[in-house]
Amino acid sequence: MQNKGYPADWLYQLKQKNNIVSIIGKYVHLERKGGRYWACCPFHNEKTPSFSVSEDEGFFYCFGCKESGDVISFIMKYESCDFPEAIEILAKNANMEVPEYTGDKEIFEKKKAKERVLKLLDCAYKHYQSNLYLPAAKIAQDYIKFRGFTRRELEDFKLGYSIDWTEMIEYLKKQGFTYKEMQDAGIAQINKSKSYYDPFAGRLIFPIFNSLNECVGFSARILNKGKVDFAKYINTAETIVFHKGRVVFGINLVKALKQQGGLKQIIIVEGQIDVIAMHRAGFKSTVACMGTALTVENAKELKKLSDNVVLCFDGDGAGVSATKKSIDILKSLGFNIKVACMPNLPGKHDPDEILKTEGKEGLEKIINEALPVTDFLINNELKNYDLSKADDKGKFTTVVLGYISKLESESQEEPYLEKIRDLTSIPIDILRRDLDRLKYGNDTSVKKQEKVDKDVLITRENGNIRAIKFILSSLIYDKDFVDKRIDYKRLLPRYKEVIERAENKTPISSYFDYFDIEQMPILKDCINFDFTKFQDSKRYFNECVWSIVSQALINMQTELTEKYKNCEEQTERAKIMQELSNVSKALREKKLEEFYVRK
Repeated sequence: MQNKGYPADWLYQLKQKNNIVSIIGKYVHLERKGGRYWACCPFHNEKTPSFSVSEDEGFFYCFGCKESGDVISFIMKYESCDFPEAIEILAKNANMEVPEYTGDKEIFEKKKAKERVLKLLDCAYKHYQSNLYLPAAKIAQDYIKFRGFTRRELEDFKLGYSIDWTEMIEYLKKQGFTYKEMQDAGIAQINKSKSYYDPFAGRLIFPIFNSLNECVGFSARILNKGKVDFAKYINTAETIVFHKGRVVFGINLVKALKQQGGLKQIIIVEGQIDVIAMHRAGFKSTVACMGTALTVENAKELKKLSDNVVLCFDGDGAGVSATKKSIDILKSLGFNIKVACMPNLPGKHDPDEILKTEGKEGLEKIINEALPVTDFLINNELKNYDLSKADDKGKFTTVVLGYISKLESESQEEPYLEKIRDLTSIPIDILRRDLDRLKYGNDTSVKKQEKVDKDVLITRENGNIRAIKFILSSLIYDKDFVDKRIDYKRLLPRYKEVIERAENKTPISSYFDYFDIEQMPILKDCINFDFTKFQDSKRYFNECVWSIVSQALINMQTELTEKYKNCEEQTERAKIMQELSNVSKALREKKLEEFYVRK
C-alpha cells in the first residue's frame, strides 16, 4: 500500500529505525518523568516543560501550543522542510535506501528541482574553493593574508574565488548542468547580448550553508578597489533554496557545536568577515545575518539552537540602530538577550578590529560585560540628552520609562526606577506614577486588579464531540473496556477510515502517515488523549456510546415521523408505525441492538 508517496510498511520501518526519543534528543534536552520524556517546547516560548514525547507510541505532543506529530513531523517542523526532505534526513540517519516517490506530482517536481539546484551549488562551491589556490587567485590570496585567515578557517567556511565572468559557467556546463539550472541556482545571469556570465566574477566567495550543511547560495566580496561603482558585497538572488531573510551565515557550524554539547549562547555579529575572525579567536558560536538586519525568520532559526544570544553589532550609528531593531524581534520570541557594547572609535568599532587591536582578551572582556537589554537602552539614551537641562531631562525620562514599562514585573522595574532617580533626581514616587500611567492609562485605579486577558475565549465543547473523541481515542488505543458488539463504523460513519485503522491495530505513529492530522483536529486530540482524567473509563465509555446512539435514534424517530405524516398507504403506514414503536422502545430502554455488528 502506498501512502504519502512512499510504501506504508517502509515508512513504518523508517520510524522504527529512527527512535523518536533519540532523534528529538539531538535537538532538545529531554528528561524522563513517568512513562514519557519532557522538555521545553522548541516550537513556542515557555519556561516550564510542556513538550512530551511518548517513546512507546512514537509521537510528541505539546500541552502548551498543541503541536504534535511523529518523528517525521518533528523533523519537518524543526528543520523547516517538506515531507520528502524529512524522509531523506531520517533515511540517511538510518542508512536506508529511499524508495521512489509516487505522491503528488507537483511536490515531486519541486523536490527534483530543489535536489538539482542543491547538487549544482554543491559542485559550484567546491570549484570556487579549488580556484582559491590557483595563481589566477593571487588578489584573493593577498586579501586572505591581510585578514589573517588560516587554512583552518578557509576549510571550515569553504572560502573560494571566482576567476572571471565565464570560467564557472563553462565548468558547470561540462558537469552536465544546463544554463537554465545555473540561472535557477543564482550562478548564471544573462547579459544584453544573450550571453551567460557569473555575477560573482573577480570576487572572494563565501558559500552560505543552511542548518543541514547544504550550500544554498553565496555572498561575494569585491577585491579590486578600483571598481568603485560595484557593490562591496553581493548575494545570490532569491531562488528555490535561497531566501536572504531566512539564511544565517555560520549556522551549520553552530548547530554542529550544539550537537557536540558545547553551545551556551549564540553571538550575532554583522558580517561574514567578523564571523570568521570570531571563530579564529575561539568564539565558535558566532553567526551573522545576510546584511545587518535580523529578521523574524533568522531569529526562529536561532531559537532552535539556543535561547541565549549576545548582540555584538558594530559600535557606529548603523550598528546601534540594528541592535535596537534586533532586540524587538528577539524579545518577541522569548530570547534571553545581552548586548556587547562595541566602542564607536575609528578602526575599533567592530569585532574584527577589536581582535586586531586588543586581541582575544579585549573582545572577551566586552562580551563578558555585555549588558541586559534595558541597561543598554538606558545607557544609549544617555548619549542623546543633556541631563543638566530640564527639557532634556524630561524627554530622557519619558523615553526610558517606556523601556521599563515593557519589563515583566515590579521587582524588575524597581532597580531601574532607582537608577533613573539617581540620574535625574526625580523622586521615585513620581517616576512610579508616570510609569503606571504609561502601563495602564490615566485610570490607574484598575492597576491592582492586574490585567484581565480579554482575548481568552472560554468555550464549552459540544457533548457529542466529547463523546466522539472518547470513543475514537478508546478505539485507537485499543482499550479493554471497548464494547466489541458495536459497529462503530455505522455509528460514526464520518470516521470510518479512522475506525478501520483502529480495528487493524495500526501503530499510533502511523496515523500521521495515513491522515493529515493538522487538518483533522478531532483526530489530533484523540491521538493525544489523556485517559488519566477519568476514574471509571468503562462507565464513561458506555455513556458516550449511548449519547451517540440516542442521538441517532432520535434522528431516526424524526425521519420516521415525517415519513408517516406524508404516507397515505395503510400497509406502509402500519409498517412505519411499527418501526417508530421499536425506536421509541430502544430509546426508553437504552437498547443498543440497532448498532450491533450485523452477522
